[in-house]
Amino acid sequence: MLAGLDEPDSGLVIRPSGLTVGYLPQDGLEHSGRTLVEEVSQAFRPLLDARDELSRIEHTLAEPALPDGEHERLLVRYHDLSELFRREEGHSINLRVTQVLDGLGFARSDADKPVETFSGGWQMRIALATLLLGRPGLLLLDEPTNHLDLDARNWLESYLIAYPHPVIVVSHDRYFLDAVVTKIADLSLRTITDYVGSYSAYLIEYDARMERLRKAKLEQDDEVGRMRAFIDRFRYQATKAAQVQSRIKMLEKIELIEVPPERKHVHFTFPACPKSGRIVIELKEVRKAYGDLVVFDHLNMHVERGDRIALVAPNGAGKSTLMRMLSGAEAPNAGTCRHGHQVVMQYFAQDEAALLDPEKTVYQTLEADAPIAMVPMIRNLLGGFLFAGDDIYKKAGVLSGGERTRLAVARMLLKPANTLLLDEPTNHLDIDSKDVLLAALADFGGTLIFVSHDRYFVDRLATKIVTVGQGQVEIYPGTYEEYLWSKKQREQALAAPDVSPAASGRKSPPPARPHLSYEKKKRADAEARRRQRATDDRRNRIADLEQRIATHEAAVKAIETEMAGPGFYDDRAAAETAIARHKQLMWEVGDLMNSWEALQEAPDD
Repeated sequence: MLAGLDEPDSGLVIRPSGLTVGYLPQDGLEHSGRTLVEEVSQAFRPLLDARDELSRIEHTLAEPALPDGEHERLLVRYHDLSELFRREEGHSINLRVTQVLDGLGFARSDADKPVETFSGGWQMRIALATLLLGRPGLLLLDEPTNHLDLDARNWLESYLIAYPHPVIVVSHDRYFLDAVVTKIADLSLRTITDYVGSYSAYLIEYDARMERLRKAKLEQDDEVGRMRAFIDRFRYQATKAAQVQSRIKMLEKIELIEVPPERKHVHFTFPACPKSGRIVIELKEVRKAYGDLVVFDHLNMHVERGDRIALVAPNGAGKSTLMRMLSGAEAPNAGTCRHGHQVVMQYFAQDEAALLDPEKTVYQTLEADAPIAMVPMIRNLLGGFLFAGDDIYKKAGVLSGGERTRLAVARMLLKPANTLLLDEPTNHLDIDSKDVLLAALADFGGTLIFVSHDRYFVDRLATKIVTVGQGQVEIYPGTYEEYLWSKKQREQALAAPDVSPAASGRKSPPPARPHLSYEKKKRADAEARRRQRATDDRRNRIADLEQRIATHEAAVKAIETEMAGPGFYDDRAAAETAIARHKQLMWEVGDLMNSWEALQEAPDD
């Protein structure tokens, strides 16, 4: 309804005139007929049309046989379009497109690929990129993080925080909500209740409000019960008739308090399973390729009992391929993948939901794989994954995609295992279902390897981060937050010049040399001075560019004032010279603006 694609049965949806609305649905978008850059550049369609028309006018003005009246009309039109192009920063279109595509994880080599060659998840990224570049006055995003890896999610968070217009988002990603939103709109009991603050603040306030509401409901129920008891008792006594009628009228006027059903807090414990050996999985000199595409080469990795590993990489880097090899579902082309002593493994693949028997009911699906001791837990577990009442008798074949995922996760939890490999188990799960899964995995005493694009999930579970890419893996002991800090430190170290003695050709000082701390301080001071000089130089260059931009814009303004004045077009040759100068200045302003933006976005040394 907010996007204008549906209408309410009654009431009005009022929008201010001129409001532009951008809407990203959960799925179902496909693009074709253009390259990637051409498709996302459609966000600037009015500016691209203006640029094309400016080019056509320039060619037309060069024709010597052009009538004077037509010449003057074209010059006026050229002025108007140039002003629009300058005001909307048309010269920076390519820069803005590149920044958004980079942020959403597209490679530079993807720029000229036909959009129809991208998969469904990348199709949604293309739609998201186009929306963000268009900067609509109201941005509506329905599960925008579903198809984004962690790096792209982190970038989108930063982009939306700085977005200048209102954003309404539906998301089951708790960390994303805490980072981005400033208000929560709770949809329950056929109405909307606003809570100011982050999602975490909303949870606290929601629980407090529900407690007040339940207390008020109890008090109201007691009062209503007393009134009805009085009415039933004295209904037929003439001496109490007036009081009975008074209470009947009071009952009719009471607005009964509704309380949403309490959220289920399911605590689940995995079925018992013997411990595995110390080494759970070991890869040695593994190679994996699909035709000419080499995913892994000379890969070595071992997993120990009790590890909680999150695999982190951009989409397409090989996380799922590695998971399939670790689980034994797919063999390497070369090298060995060995499972340790007494390893009992559960592997949850990305397409696990598609493997459910469509003829079995929800309850039968869990009952078929559950150990006898776990059968009493089935109904409780299904309730935790939002299968209540008659839902448990639905056949798996009629469930929605999200329901099938919830059922597949619930089935996995019932199977005994000491090693879990989970490939994006949180996709399509709502926050309550994620909490059930998270609590179960937090208490799991075995080995856990998982892929998830849910930052909150990764933060809570992972004690090791394994990055996948360029045919290899790197292991970082610690949480995801610590990994990000380490990554930032390494990037800064790579960006800084090497001031070590080896780099300068000098001999390294012996470890016991006196005044070593003084030498370190001296080098640090020199590096600090170098950084300060670089920062000052960048600031001076920015100030110089700003001065040149101001000078050029003043010249542009002077020419435009001259063009708008009476008699400007009387001297055709002079008018054409002024227009040519105006055009040259506009392009120079665009180049200067691009240089200014590049300097502003350059990281500090």
